Amino acid sequence: MNIPNTGKAPLIIRMHPADNVAVIVGVGGLPAGTEVAPGVVLREHVPQGHKVALEPIAKGEVVRRYDVSIGTALEDLAAGRWVNETLLAMPEAVGLEGLPLATRQPPQHAPLEGHTFMGYRNADGSVGTRNLLAITTTVQCVAGVVEHAAKRIREELLPQYPNVDGVVALNHTYGCGVAIDAPTAIIPIRTVRNLALNPNFGGEVLVVSLGCEKLQPERLDLPKAVMLKQETDSTEGLDVVCLQNEQHVGFGAMIDSILLRARVHLERLNARRREPCPASKLVVGMQCGGSDAFSGITANPALGYAADLLVRAGATVMFSENTEVRDGVRQLTERAATPEVGQAIIRELGWYDEYLKLGQVDRSANTTPGNKKGGLSNIVEKAMGSIVKSGSSAISGVISPGERLADRGITSGLVYAATPASDFICGTLQLAAGMNLHIFTTGRGTPYGLAECPVIKVATRTDLARRWHDLMDVNAGRIADGEASIESLGWEIFQLMLEVASGRKTWAEQLKLYNALTLFNPAPVT
Repeated sequence: MNIPNTGKAPLIIRMHPADNVAVIVGVGGLPAGTEVAPGVVLREHVPQGHKVALEPIAKGEVVRRYDVSIGTALEDLAAGRWVNETLLAMPEAVGLEGLPLATRQPPQHAPLEGHTFMGYRNADGSVGTRNLLAITTTVQCVAGVVEHAAKRIREELLPQYPNVDGVVALNHTYGCGVAIDAPTAIIPIRTVRNLALNPNFGGEVLVVSLGCEKLQPERLDLPKAVMLKQETDSTEGLDVVCLQNEQHVGFGAMIDSILLRARVHLERLNARRREPCPASKLVVGMQCGGSDAFSGITANPALGYAADLLVRAGATVMFSENTEVRDGVRQLTERAATPEVGQAIIRELGWYDEYLKLGQVDRSANTTPGNKKGGLSNIVEKAMGSIVKSGSSAISGVISPGERLADRGITSGLVYAATPASDFICGTLQLAAGMNLHIFTTGRGTPYGLAECPVIKVATRTDLARRWHDLMDVNAGRIADGEASIESLGWEIFQLMLEVASGRKTWAEQLKLYNALTLFNPAPVT
């Protein structure tokens, strides 16, 4: 793909010379009778982001975009015909056997040095981009109490601790009524544990428990409290407020206990200051949601370029979403740094194939009505546009759902964090992995945000960026408009990441638009 910086948007964008379809660029689409390429005249109105046939495609022939088969024609398609999901048969999933492992040499670039941000250094060597008090919960039953306590902390305590950015309640829907000893229960359990250890929480661990739940605090194996001024409810030295403890006579006593413990952690957090940190301390999670046909043209390629810059700077970059890379598995295993990394990718995607089979669905269940309205015919086309945000670096590591990068010894490079494609579950798992900065691309638009970590939102289209001017942080639509290149926007995103990591607030932060944490629990519920 080559979109010249002319300041004028082209009529169509063709991703590869071998493609027999192209995407309509203009807002509102183009009417019938428009000549979009020499000899190619639209036979009907084609909406923005949707595909037009550039040549006759016979029934049963392959329809190509990204130089990849995104399906076969269900009927004869004349040149100039609108090609949408109703006219395509989706290809079968690529097999996971006999894939190439670590066979592609990534481009060699010099290390990117001298880039820094102002962050909060932690004792374990990680760095926070925010300085937050987090309250961990072991069970959904305590969520209301913790939210009430968090509100009191914000109103009554935080004004006394000006260097603390906020307080977040790590509420979730797990902890009881579940098969806690099932093999796959390890996923939600370690997710809850690792969320508490996110770099943005400064190593301060405060837990609120009900008392009778299956997920007992000691099962989380969290670090013990450090030099607390008050005794804790736990004989193991973990800073726990147990609501069923006999000392809590009434709701007010519960809240008082939480506020009392919170003061100890706030004192330590308030003593922290931002200081210069190398860009290598960034742990960036990448995700896309509300994707459209422009995701793979503008925002995701620019993010891929920024991801390469981050890797060159020594940072850690995570990309995820199993169903949105499944059809590009060959691209991933080829780019694996070692055969072992390639095998790990195959293992994770194979496990997820089986997980979907248990629900009697496959990867095709991913695609949404909004994706299709935005021009994406099926999951194959969506995956090709999604995977490009990983850039071109070698994939140096793989982690399973709920795992922490540090526990795998991963401190830099491009990492495949195997997660479901659900925005909320993916974000939660990336937080558990150790993400301190999140970047999210969208074509249809979403007000998505996280309280635990700043989220930079990138619009794929100028129309979306214009309409949602106070929700989108970056307009990648300038690429399709011919006003910016993938490279220039990649650098812009890279610089913005450093600014946000240093304290600049994103739109989601300014508006306090925060989605709930959502655990991935493939284990049985009792």
